[in-house]
Amino acid sequence: MSSTRLPTLFVSHGGGPWPFVDGMREMFARTAEAFRALPAGLPARPKAVLVITGHWEAAQFSVSTSAQPPMDYDYSGFPAHTYTLQYPAKGSPELAARVTELLVGGGIACKADPARGFDHGTFVPLGLMYPQADMPIVLLSMKSGYDAAEHFRVGELLAPLRDEGILIVGSGLTYHNMRGFGNPASTQVAAAFEQYLNRAVTQSDAAVRRQMLLDWEQAPAARQAHPREDHLIPLMVVAGAAGSDPGERILLDHVMAVDMASYQFG
Repeated sequence: MSSTRLPTLFVSHGGGPWPFVDGMREMFARTAEAFRALPAGLPARPKAVLVITGHWEAAQFSVSTSAQPPMDYDYSGFPAHTYTLQYPAKGSPELAARVTELLVGGGIACKADPARGFDHGTFVPLGLMYPQADMPIVLLSMKSGYDAAEHFRVGELLAPLRDEGILIVGSGLTYHNMRGFGNPASTQVAAAFEQYLNRAVTQSDAAVRRQMLLDWEQAPAARQAHPREDHLIPLMVVAGAAGSDPGERILLDHVMAVDMASYQFG
């Protein structure tokens, strides 16, 4: 067990394979710079990363078990070369087994998925953080139904990983309404909802922080910002794993007329 406790991260990963698309790359320049800087701000180099991505939903919690995960080009309408991208990071069957052990031990079923690969919510931020693809990565799905309290509980069960050299990353977006991107009318919607999230994650009282996050639908413009909460639920997991550690906003980028924030706990 490591004596250095790692933080947990929630990153707003941006749109599609943007680092590899002319125009989008420039649009997300601030996000790229911030993601590249993240490893230097960690107290130690992780042994591996556990990613909860807004692009993987399953009927029950599932964990990727492949030692060599494939690529998952889960986007459409992008240039042809973005469907040949490779991010050859290894998986970690050992970490997958540990995740399963922690969840099952806490009464939450967890299924092995040997076929799951790296979606853009994974290979975009992790590719910027670890461009040499030398960091093992395991994926954990969300569970259909998006029960915020259950996902928060999953995070609580995974908290011991922070003391075992594992970086827990939630990858989503603080605003995810596909009809709203690029629409000036969405600017205030995204800002109002992110301001609520920022107040929630920075709460020093863990019980207040938890309740504010679980009550996210009561936030200003909540359902306008997230008609479907797939890109928000990863935040519940990393906040649960944070325990008593409050969060802070580490990035606020403004792209396609909306704010996109990233947070670090601990």
